[in-house]
Amino acid sequence: MPTCFFIGHKNAPEELYPLLLTSIKQHITEFGVKNFIVGDYGNFDQLATRALLKLKKQYPEIILTLLLVYHPFYTAQQHAIFDASFYPPDMEFVPKRAAIIRANQYMINHCDYLIAYNNGHIGNTRKLLQSADRRQKRGLLQIKNLAEQLFL
Repeated sequence: MPTCFFIGHKNAPEELYPLLLTSIKQHITEFGVKNFIVGDYGNFDQLATRALLKLKKQYPEIILTLLLVYHPFYTAQQHAIFDASFYPPDMEFVPKRAAIIRANQYMINHCDYLIAYNNGHIGNTRKLLQSADRRQKRGLLQIKNLAEQLFL
């Protein structure tokens, strides 16, 4: 089953929401994506989750999976809005300060589609998207960077 992952800046602007809706709908209808994995750290993840929940009413067959970056035993929040959760293998050995980066890298290495928001700021999102770009050049991943469309 094709999988789509989301990665973007924690301070992503609200103006991304309509672009996320359109992009997710395209991934469902044109690319046959049914499994969407999203984190829970920052505004980009919140916007993506909100868009997915809205589209799930129209496309109830899609699966919304929460990416857990810390051991589930230590996750205090209950995430009833998600259909499932996923904790990447070997994450229990990763220091807490590196957990988000490592989990995101795992997903980039194991997803088919990536919806991103990277507006050029130097940081972890940019570094991770450079890694994703290498996978895209080998035909292993399709990336859609919404920052390229935001101010058109």
